[in-house]
Amino acid sequence: MPAQSPRPVQPPPTRPPERHHGARPGRPPRRVHRRRRVVALLLVALLAWIAFLVITPLHAWSSVSTVDASPAGDRPARVSGFNYLLVGSDSRAGLSSEEQQQLATGDDAGQRTDSIILVHVSETGQRSALVSLPRDSYVPIPGHHRNKINAAYSIGGPTLLVETVEQATGVHVDGYVEIGFGGFARVVDSLGGVSVNVPFDMVDEKAGINLTKGEQTLSGPQALGFVRSRYSDPEGDLGRAKRQRQFLGAIMRKAASPATVLLPWRYWGFTHSAAEGVKIGDGTSPADLTRVLQAMRASSGADGQSLVVPISNPAYPTAAGVAVKWDTTKAQAFFDKIKNDQPLP
Repeated sequence: MPAQSPRPVQPPPTRPPERHHGARPGRPPRRVHRRRRVVALLLVALLAWIAFLVITPLHAWSSVSTVDASPAGDRPARVSGFNYLLVGSDSRAGLSSEEQQQLATGDDAGQRTDSIILVHVSETGQRSALVSLPRDSYVPIPGHHRNKINAAYSIGGPTLLVETVEQATGVHVDGYVEIGFGGFARVVDSLGGVSVNVPFDMVDEKAGINLTKGEQTLSGPQALGFVRSRYSDPEGDLGRAKRQRQFLGAIMRKAASPATVLLPWRYWGFTHSAAEGVKIGDGTSPADLTRVLQAMRASSGADGQSLVVPISNPAYPTAAGVAVKWDTTKAQAFFDKIKNDQPLP
């Protein structure tokens, strides 16, 4: 029989490629896309938040009012460091009768200073300092003989006050910041109150307060009474100056806390209340104001100091009444250190 030719070998059947539903060749899976979208949204949100933190104080700056605070004539030379005059005014301007009653300010006419603080910011790495100049300090007022230092403000406003401070200390004043009664209270309320350690029971009808000793959160009116009161303080004006520096530090700690920065409405309220409540000297810049605020925040910590000018007699009898007399020798050495940006005691 004829031989049969062998059958050709058939290749094994090939299986069609598997399809993965929901994915396309050459493209990452959906989970990767979702991660990228989340990261992108987070970056956008972060950038928006940073922009909000920067733009808000710049917007608030437009509400700041300016005053003439630059003396004419010869002034002390600027040596090193930045020095600013921070003033608390007892002006009732802009307060309604209801606000005057709520804040226990009365309706006194005129304008005086309730606090005078020289703020020193170092350029050489030294600690910043808040230095109280008691309002009853007995000093020469240019053109008006000797008097209590707050009389300079009553007589000639910020300009004469700056000139008086410069002549009494020998320190050049680089900028001026002033806040009134109403502005101070509104700043505190914009933060939802500020916590402070009340050093003793304080009952003062003239300041409108009845506070018990210990840590507590004060509202705007309570805080204003806390920094104004001196009749319930055994140290009088010196004790009040100490409480003023204490509370300024507490305000800035609260302002820089997450409870303020992470809440848009509170951050906006604080920056705009502060801007609307302050007056700055002509030539005082946003950078100057930032240095003052940073020094306030540092005053109760390791990076700052809270001080008072050296005193020889806190109850010095004068023609202007009982005043505060500086220790001439120690005060001059103290201000020389500030002028030359040297470590303070």
